[in-house]
Amino acid sequence: MNFNVRLFNNYDWLPDKDIPEQINGLITSTNPDIISFQEFSNNETINLNAYPHNYIQLKKQQPGFGQAIFSKYPIVNSGNLQFENTSNNAIFVDILKENDTIRIYNIHLQSIQINEKDVDFDQERSKRLLKRIANAFQIQQTQAEQLVEHSNKSPYKTIVTADLNNTAFSYVFRKIKGDKKDAFAERGSGLGKTFELKKIPLRIDFILTDPDFTVNTFETHSEKLSDHFAISSAVSWE
Repeated sequence: MNFNVRLFNNYDWLPDKDIPEQINGLITSTNPDIISFQEFSNNETINLNAYPHNYIQLKKQQPGFGQAIFSKYPIVNSGNLQFENTSNNAIFVDILKENDTIRIYNIHLQSIQINEKDVDFDQERSKRLLKRIANAFQIQQTQAEQLVEHSNKSPYKTIVTADLNNTAFSYVFRKIKGDKKDAFAERGSGLGKTFELKKIPLRIDFILTDPDFTVNTFETHSEKLSDHFAISSAVSWE
């Protein structure tokens, strides 16, 4: 499962007061073996006791937030790429399942930080928006290239989970995907919306696998528990 949880609604962006409990329910019903969280924060309401192994990298500001990977399988190695001059990051774990070691990346690329007001264009706002987008895309490109350089050195079969803050039509998606399988393209259906801006459906969250994996299922979850929608996929390999 891959899910940008937006700090478990810590600042009440959504009106429901029981968002953490609803996220617990989604995790329990889906029952993934591995979960990648973006915009993760420690929240005592979230019950992850079924996942005894984890790797968490948070910013030091309170409340701390960042990325995390939780696993039912042992984590034998972990690390992060420490993107420069940004709160975004990429982390990885090497997971031992029986006799196989699998590398899982959790990537959160630079945000473009577009809100609904930005879509109501006037000339001055359009100029500022285009400048901000161009700057974010440049940062994303550097981050994607850093990730690919790192993952190319991996000795293990690799799965990439990601909030790319960009679509499948972007340079950063093509760069990171390379010859990997896009789990949505393999087994998904519909638009695959994981984020919505002014009712415009966008697919900016991904699960990508090395060619050695078979993608058996893919689901975009419909529950509105963040500004993103969770995605999950079942994969297998020889």
